Amino acid sequence: MAGMHFAQWGNDLYTGRRSYPIVQRRRRWFTVVGILAIASIAVILIKGLTLGIDFRGGTEFTVNNVTSTEQQVAIDVVHEVLPDEEPRVAIVGGSSVRVQTEEVSEAQEAEIVTGLAGAYDVDESAVTTSFVGPTWGAGVSMRALWGTVVFIVAAALFMAVYFRAWRMSVAAIVAMLADLLISAGVYAAIGWEVTPSTIIGFLTILGFSLYDKMVVFDKVRENTADVLTQTRSTYAERANLAVNQTLVRSINTSVVALLPVASILFVGAFLLGAGTLRDLSLSLFVGIAVGAASSLFLATPLDVSLREREPRIGAHTKAVLEERAGLVAEGGHEAEVAAYTTGSAQLIPGQHQGNRAQPRRKRG
Repeated sequence: MAGMHFAQWGNDLYTGRRSYPIVQRRRRWFTVVGILAIASIAVILIKGLTLGIDFRGGTEFTVNNVTSTEQQVAIDVVHEVLPDEEPRVAIVGGSSVRVQTEEVSEAQEAEIVTGLAGAYDVDESAVTTSFVGPTWGAGVSMRALWGTVVFIVAAALFMAVYFRAWRMSVAAIVAMLADLLISAGVYAAIGWEVTPSTIIGFLTILGFSLYDKMVVFDKVRENTADVLTQTRSTYAERANLAVNQTLVRSINTSVVALLPVASILFVGAFLLGAGTLRDLSLSLFVGIAVGAASSLFLATPLDVSLREREPRIGAHTKAVLEERAGLVAEGGHEAEVAAYTTGSAQLIPGQHQGNRAQPRRKRG
């Protein structure tokens, strides 16, 4: 029964019988996004991103097959060798302890390995070490940055060519940057390490976000193709209809994508501990949710704001609103007046005949 109601709700949204004024309330959404963006920047500047060893360099010790995963034990061992060091300790896979420190000498490394083996009651062969130099870390950071920049530029060019409208491209890129910024803010607030897996997750959510925005914009383009040839609805109303028509699709796609990612996040964070699964799944989970929301509440409203600055669109919007006001003043037919004033005049192209509704006058 609930499925039938949901299907009917989706059908009503598509046909325009039901409509939510998403585009019309764009100032509200811009304010919300602005607040989240400022909060994300503040968290990143104040708390900072917790960069993994692949980016900052250092030495990593992994104690395998431990019977106790007490993290303070590892911290105490490191402090005996490096009194001023604040090591990063995490549980990996449920039976391993990972300890990350600054770069150490061979003698210090051997001393820490011996201390960890004794503290966790394992053989020294169970303690593995790896070293990441600062040059490698800087190279990884630069490649990650360039990968993001190249993706954004390529996406902007592709959308500008595909839609033949630079405003849609700008709106999509701004929305994707907001997705990336808010996702990074969440990562900084939680304090999880940013690893190469995290960067892969960020690039993946940019791809998902681009796909979602292209679906919505494709419907906007379809609905507004002949908007200037009629005077029943404005560009903003046609765009709002497109958002409502794609609302159910966006919800379904996001839920289907989020459910397996949530499962991976739960397994990675609570069962396996720190690791690739956790780093990747958190960025995916946050990015998919934020990306789906921005496609509806940021990208399209921003495109409308940019398009209404065009002289043709601005003049057309003014003409439509003036005719609508005149229809009401002349005592038009109740159904026609309602179609204009309630927004149900957000037409699917071809649904109604004629480009211009003529008001019915009272017979004398």
